[in-house]
Amino acid sequence: MRLFKCHSCGQLLHFENRQCVICGSRLGYLPFELTLSALRTTGDPDYWVALASPGQHYRYCENAAYDACNWLLPANSSERFCAACRHNRIIPDLSLPSNLYSWRLFEIAKHRLFYTLIKLELPLANRSDDPRYGLAFDFLTEIPGGPPVTTGHEDGLITMNLKEADDAERTRQRLQLGEPYRTLLGHFRHESGHYFWDRLVSGRWDRLERFRAVFGDERRNYDEALRRHYAHGPNADWRSNFITGYAACHPWEDFAETWAHYLHIVDTMEMAFSFGVQIEPRVETRCELGLSVDFDPHQSADFDLLIGKWLSLTVVINSLSRCLGEHDLYPFILPGPVITKMNFIHKLINPLKQALAA
Repeated sequence: MRLFKCHSCGQLLHFENRQCVICGSRLGYLPFELTLSALRTTGDPDYWVALASPGQHYRYCENAAYDACNWLLPANSSERFCAACRHNRIIPDLSLPSNLYSWRLFEIAKHRLFYTLIKLELPLANRSDDPRYGLAFDFLTEIPGGPPVTTGHEDGLITMNLKEADDAERTRQRLQLGEPYRTLLGHFRHESGHYFWDRLVSGRWDRLERFRAVFGDERRNYDEALRRHYAHGPNADWRSNFITGYAACHPWEDFAETWAHYLHIVDTMEMAFSFGVQIEPRVETRCELGLSVDFDPHQSADFDLLIGKWLSLTVVINSLSRCLGEHDLYPFILPGPVITKMNFIHKLINPLKQALAA
């Protein structure tokens, strides 16, 4: 993620902004131009000119009416929804204020996911493009007396339990499962990892061979692995080889957890780049934490440079978090085997980064 500026007055803007607080301009996000643009009217209340791309007219995604989206699409598009929202298959009953509030929080996280996926130029077929395996989302609520809703992925369909938008519920589950971190954005990134394993690895024998050499054999019984994990937890030495205890249960979950953390890194490093972060520790002894984030991580071919700067940045952000009386913002250790797995993903998702052969 990066910072934006108002094309009308130059004010600093953030990704979710709907209106410039200085000049009052309406704002809309152009997903394939990767920019948040100030808008001016055309005389028709439904159509706008984007100052960042003045050659054509635009209109808002229909979910803008619910204050759940600020993305634009061309005025002449046959689509009702933007590039992110057209992946929604089921949304909750929005006549209930609690559902609307929770769904908006999910949409904030989902749009941040799509920002990164689009910037990484990953394949993003929806259910209209690919009715069987296109990426789709169901946002479901639990009905009293009905079956539980489980967040998960199957054949391109990602299901999200709406109650996870509640901070107290999410904290309860995090503590119950012994997790150091649990966020809506983390859920989206993790479940997208399952989807992209299917799209980028499954059935491609050269990639599968390399995957198995790094993550292990995914042909292990998945259901049995999950039962064992929830009954007994991970092995005591899991921290030496995995990013989380859950990653240790099966290679599919290891890939999804590692994928999510790679997206955490790329997104956070881009924001640090956008802020021009430079760090020179003021300590009397020799320190190797000096940091200058002077590159866009989406375009970096040098994984060692990316991960080295990330490790330095986590020391800084965790130290600042402790000063506010909070837990570490990034409470994870990256041992050598985890870094190797991230390097696999780094090469996999971008052909400009010495990608694995297709």
